[in-house]
Amino acid sequence: MQVRKRRLDLLIDPEAWRRGLLDEGLTEIQVAGDIASRAGLLAKIHGDPADRIIVATALEGHRLMTADRQMLEWPGPLNCLNASD
Repeated sequence: MQVRKRRLDLLIDPEAWRRGLLDEGLTEIQVAGDIASRAGLLAKIHGDPADRIIVATALEGHRLMTADRQMLEWPGPLNCLNASD
């Protein structure tokens, strides 16, 4: 969506980028109902629904790589890797 709205300029086609990441071993995780429910119940995190779903998914035992300051500083039990370092 960010590419379509011209807020993000990628040097590669998004589907080719996704395919390359998958070929390198990235695992896609589907959003299940329990993750969506947990996202709605998260405390002390901003209201962006997509970010809430990302955090709720990471709480399933996955490591999250992000440069989002609010996610990195969230006081919950989130296993994060700072992508801006």
